[in-house]
Parts: sequence; structure tokens; C-alpha cells
Amino acid sequence: MTGNNVRTAAAPAVRDDELHSRLVAGDERALAEVYGLFGKLVHGLAYRVTRDADAAGDIAQDVFGYLWERPLSYDPDRAGLRTWLAMLAHRRAVDWVRKEQRLRVLATAEAHGRFESPGADETVEAADTACRVRLIVRGLPESLRAAVELAFYRDMTYREVAAELGIPEGTAKSRMRNALARIARALAEEGIGG
Repeated sequence: MTGNNVRTAAAPAVRDDELHSRLVAGDERALAEVYGLFGKLVHGLAYRVTRDADAAGDIAQDVFGYLWERPLSYDPDRAGLRTWLAMLAHRRAVDWVRKEQRLRVLATAEAHGRFESPGADETVEAADTACRVRLIVRGLPESLRAAVELAFYRDMTYREVAAELGIPEGTAKSRMRNALARIARALAEEGIGG
């Protein structure tokens, strides 16, 4: 009986490894198999969090697109494919809900006239600062620049940055803190901000 349990427990891991290898090799049929196995799970989880069928569909498409475009971000040694896809779907769904809440708050505030549109001076100053920040980011060491660009320009979380760069999450956080400190110092030296 113990032998059967070991084989049963190991079978999904072997299948995950095989599917992962095929995805890394660019096998579209592997993606179709993964979708067939976990599509309902990902969509259902996204729907339970968002309570929005369109959003759930978009999130599911995003999750499987992410797996297809970045198969190396999944590590079969760290988690089963089902677990990894569920965590990714949950994180994306929570992000969607947070974004929707922010948009509702902004829309309510705007509808009640709680803030005014920025004037021309503020708009020019903000554009100038954004341009300056981009230049500072370009001057950062490659490891710091990559972390910042993924987090801020591609809107990735620490965990996603770590997966994309193939580094531990703590290292990604450390690089982000270091990069942000350097950016803040550079802006302060130029008399911008704070």
C-alpha cells in the first residue's frame, strides 16, 4: 500500500516535469494540455475572487499567456503546476480587485469634485520628473535597473520580478530598495522631490 501511495504522489510531479520541459521547448500542445487540465480551475478561482466573468476570462488568458511566454518562471521543484497556476491566478485576481477599488474611489472623488485637474505647470513638472527618473534608471547597474524596470514599467510584484530574473524574492526586494534609494538620492541632489 505504501508503494502505491508513493507512485500516486509522484505521478503528478513527473507529469508536471514533462509538461514543463515541453513548454520550455515551445510545444503548443503542452500548453493545450495544461489548459485542459487547469483551465477551469484558473477561471473559477479568478471568478470567485473578482465576481466578474469578463475579468476572470482575461485573468485566465493572462495566466496561461504568462506560462507560455515565460515557462522558466515555473519551477517544478518548488511547486506543482496546479498550485503554481492557482497562486498566479489568485494574485492576478486580487490585483484586479484592488485596481477596480482604486478606480471606484477615484471616480467617486472626481464625481464629487474632491480634486481638480492639474494645471499646465504641474503637468510639465510631472513629465519632467518622470523623464529624469527614466534617465536615472538607465544609469543604474544592470541588476538594479532590470528589477526596477520589471516592477515599475511592467507592473510586476517582487515575487514576479524574482521569478523573471531567476533570483530569490529577498534578493529582488533588496535590489529594489537599493535602486529606489539611489533614485531618491539622485533626485534630491538635483533638487527634485522631497
